[in-house]
Amino acid sequence: MKLDILTRTENQEIQHSIISKIRDLMNYKNLEPGDKLPSERMLSEKFNVSRTNVREAIQKLEFYGLLISKPQSGTFVADIGQVAMNGMIEDILRLEEPDFKSLVETRILLELKTVRLAAQRRTKDDLMQMKMALDAYSEKVKNGEDAVQEDLLFHLAIAKASGNSTMNTFMLIITPEIITNFEKYHVCDKGMAFRGIEEHEDIFNAIKEQNPQLAKAKMKVHFKTLYQYCYNI
Repeated sequence: MKLDILTRTENQEIQHSIISKIRDLMNYKNLEPGDKLPSERMLSEKFNVSRTNVREAIQKLEFYGLLISKPQSGTFVADIGQVAMNGMIEDILRLEEPDFKSLVETRILLELKTVRLAAQRRTKDDLMQMKMALDAYSEKVKNGEDAVQEDLLFHLAIAKASGNSTMNTFMLIITPEIITNFEKYHVCDKGMAFRGIEEHEDIFNAIKEQNPQLAKAKMKVHFKTLYQYCYNI
């Protein structure tokens, strides 16, 4: 399991360029409501950018409802009028970048809900993905290695297990910037990382037992130090 680190600072200009070019395709009638979006490979070649950049731009447009992803079918342009579509894209391009405090607050609020849903809806496959991330995190921490990515992969697995695609997409959008700030501010010291192993196991067990209240309580414990740190930056 690997999570690409793509900071907003490094990729914002590229993302905005891709979104603007997709808007141009819509304006010049190359893409109309209900049309299927070309593949990531085709768009990356057309716009001369990486497929990762294209994927992130598409995820952002999906989050705001301008594109709709249909399993096993592809990504389609939403049925929104051209004027409204242009206005919404302009708003997206003008959005201010969130600071670390805002990202952490959003993540905490979001995950206290996703962990409850995950406890209610998790499947055996979801549990397997969580366990893989948990084991990878534990191994790196015990070896004295940086485990920020493995930590967040565990939380992304919980978001996926919630069964709510919007929450899952939102987590995917904010996670890269959180990783960057974790590394920038050295959020997790060695003691916190070792405590994280036990806290992750407590959260995992509560989800496995399908106990939403306990899962939320354990997630609150896990976030306590991070929340305090957020306000002391």
